[in-house]
Amino acid sequence: MRPSRVFRIAVAVGLTAFIIWNADPGTVLRTTAQADVRWILAAVLFVLVDRALMAWRWMDLLCALTPGSRPPFAVVLRTFFVSTFVGSFLPSIGGDAYRAYSLSRHDVRLSESAASVFMDRVLGVLAIAIVGAAAVVLSPRAGIGGAIVVPLLCAAAGCAVVAAAVFSDRAASLAHGAAARLPWEAARRAGVSATDAMRRYSNHHVELVRVLLASAGVQAIRVAQAYCLGRAIAIDVPLGTYFLLIPIVLLVMLLPITVNGLGTSQVAFQVLFGQAGVPAPQAVALSILFVALGIVGNLPGGMLYAFDVDRPFDEAQGRPFDEAQGRPFDEAQGGPRRTRADETGVHRDRRR
Repeated sequence: MRPSRVFRIAVAVGLTAFIIWNADPGTVLRTTAQADVRWILAAVLFVLVDRALMAWRWMDLLCALTPGSRPPFAVVLRTFFVSTFVGSFLPSIGGDAYRAYSLSRHDVRLSESAASVFMDRVLGVLAIAIVGAAAVVLSPRAGIGGAIVVPLLCAAAGCAVVAAAVFSDRAASLAHGAAARLPWEAARRAGVSATDAMRRYSNHHVELVRVLLASAGVQAIRVAQAYCLGRAIAIDVPLGTYFLLIPIVLLVMLLPITVNGLGTSQVAFQVLFGQAGVPAPQAVALSILFVALGIVGNLPGGMLYAFDVDRPFDEAQGRPFDEAQGRPFDEAQGGPRRTRADETGVHRDRRR
């Protein structure tokens, strides 16, 4: 196991243990064990809607792929859900990297698959900032709202930089220039390809707006999940307070510091909900339930991973698979199906 992985796991376990210990482990355990099952089930139902929206929005972002390279619906859906499961055991960017790589195995350029996942993440962060900003404006709890403006502004600023790279020719030129200064040839090519893949979204305004609206819906649903879990353990806090605090929790969980936001989310819940007058044991219990709920939502991907992981990927498309060549068998060609790399090589040989 890599030292960085060991470090992240250690930080996650250490932070969680420290927070639970300070909040009185016995009280945290009793609070969690006495949760109202009806509210828990309501939260689980919200998770199902949440995951469906997340899958749909990523599929909508595949509009920028090279025409004819988009994999079938079943393959894309499986890739999404398996990546959510794998992401349960990795930092936040780990599941994204797995999803981009998995999609690239289905005859999709890696730069394009990575761009789709990156745009999905950026629009998700922007939606968090929008939902949080709306809560700050509308919430009567101005004291809490004022304290969370800075992280929301930082998130919005980061999204603005990405938007400039997508829609601004000058910003794209600067990105190309930065990529050209990278020390390795492979890194330079990857940087240029990634920038070009991102720029494709400048021609898909309708899709981007749809995905942003869906992302805002996802964030609102996650707030509703936390509210249901809070009611399950008798936290008497208005829904508006959840809309103020949960966006900040979600931003903290996105930081690639620990595995699946474990530890950092416990700190965020205790600090933020403590400002709203929630006792530490209840805030920590809520944080544990919130992380556990996310894992429950990722279980469908775990089932797909467990029962389908060893199957050659093109069987899902109903195509024979050439095990020796590691690619689909094309009956018309009498051999493994040619990829774009094969075709490029053929044209190069003809030119010679």
